[in-house]
Amino acid sequence: MGLPAVEKYPVATVRRYEEYIGVVFGGSDGEQTMNVPLKYVGGDAESAELWLLADLERMGYEVRRETEIG
Repeated sequence: MGLPAVEKYPVATVRRYEEYIGVVFGGSDGEQTMNVPLKYVGGDAESAELWLLADLERMGYEVRRETEIG
């Protein structure tokens, strides 16, 4: 499964939970949600979250970070 098209879902909101990192892609067609289990990202959870934010921004998404851990 790939990421949603930036043109349709330009906003990516990232939030770290205890077991996974959640990403909500929002746009004119509504929302799409993707969860990435932390056991697959390696390293510490905060580093993985920051890497994901930077990577999404490089891909053209407008990124937002929800800082309260769920």
